[in-house]
Amino acid sequence: MRRIYFDHNASTPVHPDVAAAVQPFLGDLFGNPSSIHWAGRDVRKAMEDARAEIASFYGCRPLEVVLTSSGTEADNLAVKGVAYRPGNAGKHIVTSQVEHPAIMNTCRFLETQGFRVTYVPVNRHGIVEPDAVRGAMAKDTILVSIMAANNETGCLMPIGEIGTIAREAGALMHTDAVQATGKVPLAWETLPVDLLTFSGHKVNGLKGAGGLLIRRGMEIEAVLHGGHQERGRRGGTENVVGIIAMGKAFSLLAGNMAEEAAEVRRLRDAFERTLFTRIPDLVLNGHPTLRLPNTVNISFRFVEGEALLLNLDMMGIACSSGSACTSGSIEGSPVLAAMGADPTDSQGALRFSLGYGNTDDDVAYAVDAIEKVVDKLRAMSPLFHTQRAKVR
Repeated sequence: MRRIYFDHNASTPVHPDVAAAVQPFLGDLFGNPSSIHWAGRDVRKAMEDARAEIASFYGCRPLEVVLTSSGTEADNLAVKGVAYRPGNAGKHIVTSQVEHPAIMNTCRFLETQGFRVTYVPVNRHGIVEPDAVRGAMAKDTILVSIMAANNETGCLMPIGEIGTIAREAGALMHTDAVQATGKVPLAWETLPVDLLTFSGHKVNGLKGAGGLLIRRGMEIEAVLHGGHQERGRRGGTENVVGIIAMGKAFSLLAGNMAEEAAEVRRLRDAFERTLFTRIPDLVLNGHPTLRLPNTVNISFRFVEGEALLLNLDMMGIACSSGSACTSGSIEGSPVLAAMGADPTDSQGALRFSLGYGNTDDDVAYAVDAIEKVVDKLRAMSPLFHTQRAKVR
């Protein structure tokens, strides 16, 4: 059976050059990077070279890169690290209604600790409007955390404008750029952002490595306490293999990001255009243009998304009904709910996210398969036949 992977927002295939780069660290280069002897020094140098590659990609200083185990850990470090600074207890945080669970659940936890959090709404396209953030700011707002791009719809947020609002109010600005990294430009020197989250396995690296950019001169409280790794900001022996992989992945991005983005946009647009031409009663969730070049979220009306997902899986097509971090939930997407999407339509929503390795043949095969499955499921849907009768 042919297999088509259209779920790159959940995770990405490991690039062959990345796999090759980590091989020595699965053998002779096994030392602890904190050790002062030769075995530790060799690994430390390689790890710092990887940090430098990440810094070069974003245009920041290596000392501004704090390495973590994941994007989720980095999000926790950003939000809790600011909240727990001396003098910030019980103060105000602004975020949005469409953030990744790593931010949403961290903020909900902080509310139980006495912090106040405002979850600003989004417009019908799923985009946070700067005026909504401006209206949510309070005198004691310490942090604004808005994602750079939404993981479900791919919508791009106006981070530049929002960051400017935060800074004018004296608050720090954090953006979760896990999905945006490698797909759209992110220039650290010009972005009005103090903290930025990234993840290795979303850019053809390995799982188990991520990081947080922290603006030079800014201090945050550690969340994981232990040794003095990461200059005391994140205790614990580093995941050397994951970090080496991440450094190599970022070096590859630096050389071909624009070309890769253009190609994946071409494939995504062809996929989307053909679906809307051949299958009736589809709804695009998100903005038609202000979104990641690889992502499309579509509601297939009169079809249950989970049934569609499982049938496509049996035909070898991997896609998603929402965030991979909430795949165990049977509830509708909170992102689509925040956008004001019709609840019934939202039950039939799927996210397709293309990336490295996808081809025109993949697009053609996927469209054919989706059309067949939708026709089959709609033929069994009383709601579909009732709606069709009304149209007639």
